[in-house]
Amino acid sequence: MKAKLQTPFDQVGVLAASPRLASVGTAVPPNRYTQQDVLDWAGETDPKVHALFRNSHILTRNLYLVEPVNGELPRESNEELIEKHLEGVLEIGPQAIGAALRPLGLEPEDIDVLVCVTSTGLLVPGVTAHLIKKMGMRNDIQRSDVVGMGCNAAVNAMQLVTATVQSKPDAIAVLLCLEICSSAYALDGKMSTAVVNSLFGDGAAAVVIRADTQDGAGHGPEVIDYQSFIHTETIDSMRYMVEGSTLSFHIDREIPFVIGRNAHLPVAALLERHDLAIADVDHWVIHSGGKKVIDAICANLGLSDHDVRHTRGVLRDQGNVSSASVLFAFERLHAEGVTKAGDVGVMIAMGPGMTIETALMTW
Repeated sequence: MKAKLQTPFDQVGVLAASPRLASVGTAVPPNRYTQQDVLDWAGETDPKVHALFRNSHILTRNLYLVEPVNGELPRESNEELIEKHLEGVLEIGPQAIGAALRPLGLEPEDIDVLVCVTSTGLLVPGVTAHLIKKMGMRNDIQRSDVVGMGCNAAVNAMQLVTATVQSKPDAIAVLLCLEICSSAYALDGKMSTAVVNSLFGDGAAAVVIRADTQDGAGHGPEVIDYQSFIHTETIDSMRYMVEGSTLSFHIDREIPFVIGRNAHLPVAALLERHDLAIADVDHWVIHSGGKKVIDAICANLGLSDHDVRHTRGVLRDQGNVSSASVLFAFERLHAEGVTKAGDVGVMIAMGPGMTIETALMTW
């Protein structure tokens, strides 16, 4: 039987304020597309691109796709793409937050801390300001916007939020990852662009993080520790590029192998610090980065298909929802109702840098 894990507060003899993932909620755009739907929308005829879409292990995605005009797809300007991102923020952001608040009997005005994550649009003022206005949150709310970190950013931002609630044990904090990946789509005939267009979906995921056990907060896992890893030799392997007048995203084909070679490093460091081994981990919550990425993680860490069932399920049903993906997987684990007191979980998110972020949790 595994011993109860200690928080850093426990270790220094201070009264522990244990941050917990108290509730989670997600939301997606109303329009759902199969891979064939997206190919038809783009007017794609290249057999290699069709094969790429078919082999992605993605069945459906929810997206904000511009409608054709007279049979032709209009070219969206930068202004229109920014507006698409803002409209998506204001539609599915509140839905995800509401879905996370309702099980705890909370309202938007109860939120003390709001941290929003995105890598698919730049807004000034940021996502937080727009959502505070839209949802009628208090004007004294503490807020932060985490922009441009990529698919790993949920775990990075979680570190900010858990540190805040440790110092403010009565605070009700919400972390929202909101990615409108279709606001960064490009149609330029390149295979590298087709890879991006075959993979990413739009979605939002919110988690309520609290340091007390009111309103059922004790049912969620306690976040114990974090471990980061950045492989700067591959800093350009995932990046935005300006081509002409628009942004496009690039993913190097070597990414799955880089992740596969390095995934064990932060996980091992995280577990060893708490006298744990991979065999002690009951639940894995992993970013749905793509079929090859998931396969590389499984091979590197010795994980089974059951261990990554939620990761593969999110990829199948929603595609890669960037930073929100790992919280989509956590929602599925939470809804499954299989966790029990004393269970240990590890969260893993990967992204540009090339970065692997991990978190240790216990129920």
